[in-house]
Amino acid sequence: MDPAVFTDDELTELALAADPDAPIAADAVPFGVHRIGADLLPEWYMPVPQASAATRSPRRVLAVSMIIGALLVVNGAGFCVTYGFPEIAW
Repeated sequence: MDPAVFTDDELTELALAADPDAPIAADAVPFGVHRIGADLLPEWYMPVPQASAATRSPRRVLAVSMIIGALLVVNGAGFCVTYGFPEIAW
């Protein structure tokens, strides 16, 4: 069966007529067992994400580390910075 020969109405009819309690075929492949970056979407629509050396530059790592460190120090001192202004949390 070629899925390209079905119309949306035919697929809807097949889905509604299917038995939800039918046993699963022995050769069925579950979702998520494919390799990362499997061609679920066309490459032109959403390319597979790839990390590059530029995203791990020392300057960026230092900036992110300083922000995280500052938030930890401020919250550890008992201040709440949820809305951007340090306030005493109690």
